[in-house]
Amino acid sequence: MIDALISSFSLIFSGPHFLYLLFGVAFGIVIGVLPALGGIAGFSILIPFLYGMDKISALAMLIGMTAVIPTADTLSSVLMGIPGGSSSQATVVDGFPLAKKGQAARALSASYIASLVGGLFGALVLTTIVIIAKPLILFFGSAELFMLGILGISMVGVLSGSSLAKGILACGAGVLLSTIGTAPATGELRSTIGSDYLYDGIKIAIMGLSAFAIPEICDLLRSNTAIAQKEAGIGKGWFRGVWDVVEHRWLVFRSSVIGVIIGILPGLGGSASNWISYGHAVQTAKDKSKFGKGDIRGVIGPEAANNANEGGGLIPTLLFGIPGSGSMAVFLGGLALLGIQPGPNMVGKDLYLTYVCVWSLTIANVVATGAMFFISKPIARLASIPFGLIAPFMIMIIYFAAFQTTFTNSDLYTLIILGGFCTLLKYFNWPRPAFIVGFVISDTIERYFYQTLQFNGWSFLHKPGVIILGIIILVSIYFGNKKVSDFQIKKKTTKLKSIFGFNLQYIFIGLIYFYFLFVFIDSVSLTYLGGIWPLAISTCMFLYMSYIIFFQRRVLADLVDTDFKTKKESRDLLISFLWLVLPIILSALFGFLISMIVIFYAILKYKTKASFLKMNLITIGCLTLLLGLSYSMGLSLPRGLLQSLIKLPWPFG
Repeated sequence: MIDALISSFSLIFSGPHFLYLLFGVAFGIVIGVLPALGGIAGFSILIPFLYGMDKISALAMLIGMTAVIPTADTLSSVLMGIPGGSSSQATVVDGFPLAKKGQAARALSASYIASLVGGLFGALVLTTIVIIAKPLILFFGSAELFMLGILGISMVGVLSGSSLAKGILACGAGVLLSTIGTAPATGELRSTIGSDYLYDGIKIAIMGLSAFAIPEICDLLRSNTAIAQKEAGIGKGWFRGVWDVVEHRWLVFRSSVIGVIIGILPGLGGSASNWISYGHAVQTAKDKSKFGKGDIRGVIGPEAANNANEGGGLIPTLLFGIPGSGSMAVFLGGLALLGIQPGPNMVGKDLYLTYVCVWSLTIANVVATGAMFFISKPIARLASIPFGLIAPFMIMIIYFAAFQTTFTNSDLYTLIILGGFCTLLKYFNWPRPAFIVGFVISDTIERYFYQTLQFNGWSFLHKPGVIILGIIILVSIYFGNKKVSDFQIKKKTTKLKSIFGFNLQYIFIGLIYFYFLFVFIDSVSLTYLGGIWPLAISTCMFLYMSYIIFFQRRVLADLVDTDFKTKKESRDLLISFLWLVLPIILSALFGFLISMIVIFYAILKYKTKASFLKMNLITIGCLTLLLGLSYSMGLSLPRGLLQSLIKLPWPFG
């Protein structure tokens, strides 16, 4: 164990590995600072570039990125009152009032140091768990690992918001989308609708970008306002914030423990640890009067828990292949691309890779803390940039990243189709984390399911470990259902403002319903081993949805977001999405570079009313970055019909 720990440390600093770690840290800071993005979007952008990368460099880059996002997203939460991500929502409650009092520096320094301590604590716990986990992991066979996967899905109730039905159906849709392609046990084609592109299934990079990046870009395009109405100020008090952490060191420790525990539990993630640790800070305080008005303890607790959560989330992900959150689900897909199999190997022959993650987590937290102290002031001055100026750059990066998956235009077509579906998931308040967790975890569960049936048949249900896990699953489902049942929602008596939106929701629900039916029909014709998994899931989902539609009108009403948008909001959503469709059409006709030139000028002109000089500077700067990235990494740009007809010079060819 000690030898592996030391050797993995030396590996981080050998060759280009440390540079990739620093790149991951820098990229994570950018993702964290930009409001509305987060670990899932960051992973989804990086994953297409993992093909062919060295395992250590890739892991260092991925862990470096995810470790620093909870630190970086504090900046917009404190200075602007806008959560940098779901895991920094509670920080806004006291962080923003502190900034308005001129104590932003105090709040930021306290959050950075608390984040550092929490991150190091999470890395320490991960190291300790690895040392003692080997006997436990070796106890688990394929049957127990299959049940652990089912446990991960059963946690979907926690991800379901106010509607358990939405969570179950979204998760089921994700599971079935994961079965598209070649059946792992028999090689039969499933749900490919005659498309060669789908033979290998939907790639995790495409799914991650579709589920989280595309809907967020739609929001960016719908907004023409600045991040903050005026330039944010930092003020003074950097050293006072550091002393606050020392003074409240036991709160930091307790919050770090909360973060690790919640990270270990599948399906909870940073948002839960953020709010639970905030509640703990309030409950344990003698004087509660300042909370919500600018109490530094309301910043320290959530921030320590956020970063500790990352170390906790890696434990079930690496050791059992069960993602602890949506971002860990996408990270799990990245491991698959690198040929890394989570499970017993991670404490066996691949133990050094586990410790690479530990060291990357540790180093990234230290580097990020120093970097955030250094860059907070200049970044604060960028708060007045309109969202519209960010949107074209994000479109360029996301589409370029998606194309690197298989280097075909079908990557972009799949991205926009799934992106449209996931935009509606967000628009109608369906839980996208449940959807992505179902998609990612399905492959692991199916693999262990096949192994279990081949080795044990259905007698595996009699194994003690399976029975114990089955009881835990039932308890999880019960409390998930109770959580939603206790979430009281007042009935809406007002008439729907948008008949278009109301009808669109029923069309959307019908689309999901008939997709379950389609997979069921497709699976019936397959062999037993080739079709049992999609057949079982599609049958359960179809029957469950039929029961809701025909016998549970109250639950059906919960599927429809009656607190709906105006007709103008629906129209704005459609227009924003068309802005995302346009570059794909132009790219198919004229190539990616030409399409990006048109899109940059069009968005900057019509969405932000930028001057001609500003449009030129932004477009030339961003496209130069794109070409530099493409050339230096040997990556190609999508070609269009024009390039197939006419031989154009680089970079247009």
